[in-house]
Amino acid sequence: MTTDRVQAGYQLWLEDPSIDLTTKEELRSIQADDKEIEDRFYKDLEFGTGGLRGIIGAGTNRINIYTVGRASQGLAEYALQTTPANPSIVIAYDSRNMSPEFALESALVFAGNGVKAYVFESLRPTPELSFAVRQLGASAGVVVTASHNPPEYNGYKAYGADGGQLTPGAAEQVISLVQGVDSFKKVKKLSRSEAEAQGLLEWIGEDMDRDYLAAVTAVSQNPQMVKQMSPDFRIIYTPLHGAGNRPVRQALQAIGFEQVQVVAKQEQPDPQFSTVKSPNPEEKEAFTLAIEQAKAWNADIIIGTDPDCDRMGAVVKDSSGEYFVLTGNQSGAIMVHYLLQSKKDRGTLPDNGIVIKTIVTSEMGAVIAKSYGIPTLNTLTGFKYIGEKMTEYDQTGEHEFLFGYEESYGYLAGKYARDKDAVVASMLICEAAAYYKKQGKTLYEVLQELYKSYGYFLEKLESKTLKGKDGVEQIGRIMEAWRTDPPVDIQGTHVEVMEDYSKGIHGLPKENVLKFKLEDGSWFCLRPSGTEPKIKFYFAVQGSSEQQAAEQMNKLMTYVHSRIDG
Repeated sequence: MTTDRVQAGYQLWLEDPSIDLTTKEELRSIQADDKEIEDRFYKDLEFGTGGLRGIIGAGTNRINIYTVGRASQGLAEYALQTTPANPSIVIAYDSRNMSPEFALESALVFAGNGVKAYVFESLRPTPELSFAVRQLGASAGVVVTASHNPPEYNGYKAYGADGGQLTPGAAEQVISLVQGVDSFKKVKKLSRSEAEAQGLLEWIGEDMDRDYLAAVTAVSQNPQMVKQMSPDFRIIYTPLHGAGNRPVRQALQAIGFEQVQVVAKQEQPDPQFSTVKSPNPEEKEAFTLAIEQAKAWNADIIIGTDPDCDRMGAVVKDSSGEYFVLTGNQSGAIMVHYLLQSKKDRGTLPDNGIVIKTIVTSEMGAVIAKSYGIPTLNTLTGFKYIGEKMTEYDQTGEHEFLFGYEESYGYLAGKYARDKDAVVASMLICEAAAYYKKQGKTLYEVLQELYKSYGYFLEKLESKTLKGKDGVEQIGRIMEAWRTDPPVDIQGTHVEVMEDYSKGIHGLPKENVLKFKLEDGSWFCLRPSGTEPKIKFYFAVQGSSEQQAAEQMNKLMTYVHSRIDG
């Protein structure tokens, strides 16, 4: 049975004259399905770590032109409050279903509020949006994307004037303004012709692309080496049907890579992502076609980017010649090592340099950075927190940002943007692979050398998907159980501390995350996702050998599994 509140929300949509007939037909088709009605109306879509994200469809808990319009009305009011003189918002979108429609809807709502909308003429990478907000001096930005979620999802990521995703304080302001839009009649909107005629809708494209590409390629450390190695260095690239195809290839070409093949079946935008189970470069399955092509061509490296091109995965040859998918932590550690070594060799490593990573990212990169005299700062999960610290350091001059990354395949080098960038990451890891190939090494061999020098770091990530209202409640119960009854000892190893980030520790904002640190240096973390109906479990150990690390990991995971399953 649906609750009175849910049923009232459902009826409101059916009776609202501002809701179109097609949407109402969709809602009438589920009138006998109480569970479906409840899932669509038991809450409003909320801003999480990645903004607004949900299944495409009719209802308050779905993403559609009405929930997008309502969010845009709130963001327009935020822009008017923060930039009363000449407010503007930049909009980009990826290859997903309804992405162009949601982008245009947002623009017309912004225009209806007197806020100028700059809209990319076709799909673009998320990091280029971050760059464009900064380049145009805009009040805010929007990317219409659901990153690597399944095809039925789309989303709405909101950005501040610094080009970073909204941090909690700003997001709370926007959420409050969105909640004030309690009727779709309050959403102000112009037609496209009106918006263009009034100069409140401007299409952007190639000029911004050129500026963005110049900013990305300026991060290259050894372009002369790349040109020297290029004839004998082979790259396979898959954009996984997303926005990375042109910019990634252009960046590689610009610094001198000539031997680049794209996976043809995954080259064109496809909102169904029909060649993969999930368009996620974190998963080996996404590289199936790329690995086949790489074997046939004897490629040195495979790179893949997700639909909005902010995450990059890399695949390299292992000691047996088989293709090995690097984890986000491994790629990050390799790039930290390459970047800092290159800067040291060139005499450009600043005394006040800093690397920034998240609390659930491996400590390996931090240990490597320390060997170069460079400190590492930990932030909460979500690249917006890394971007926030970059902006702070830009203002104070306390540190020079060198590299930011998170275990979920997000990286940034350079200060031109405030979000993770798979374009610069693709360029940088290919450059690193070419640099070490010149020394007769693969990236896999470099990784093994790093383990010997700094310790064998091993990390695992698992997640439990719990959909709907019941799932949300179950995730809450899991977190509460671990918070109120934390483990003291795990198979003979003492748990030294439980860090409860909901209390706002280490000067960080409050977030529902628990991290348990053990006396042997290992740790595990429980974190409900802010963008998906799941709870994530992070595990990390540091051993003197691969075998010892594997044994530590097994101990840790066995304990957590038994308690969660129990």
